Amino acid sequence: MGPGGAHPGGNDSVNCYQMWFNLVDAARDLEFCRSVSAYLGHLKERGTIQSFTVTRRKLGFGPAELGEFQVMVWTRDLAQLDAAFNLAAARSGEVERLHAPVYSMVRDFRSALYRDFPDPARIDDGSRPAP
Repeated sequence: MGPGGAHPGGNDSVNCYQMWFNLVDAARDLEFCRSVSAYLGHLKERGTIQSFTVTRRKLGFGPAELGEFQVMVWTRDLAQLDAAFNLAAARSGEVERLHAPVYSMVRDFRSALYRDFPDPARIDDGSRPAP
């Protein structure tokens, strides 16, 4: 979460799908960012994601295995994220036209799925002993 408990996904977001990678051709970095914005902006307009950010490693700081770029996508729940994945998996229509330039420019892809914590599913009734 960001400062004050807020994050770019908004109050209803609880899942953050994170992707780390390098670009096939780093000289095309701005083109890549435009393509990501077009693709993920389209998913946001369709309601399959809440928001997204694109970041780039600064001054070479960070683990090399995570790559130079990071994209974070926020969703309300796993059902919303699944809807986004299903659109991409169809590999057709407008979504594929927007997605193809993104994945064709990426190499060394890594991903993870995180959630806000504690989330509503976590029950804290004080019955668990302290470690």
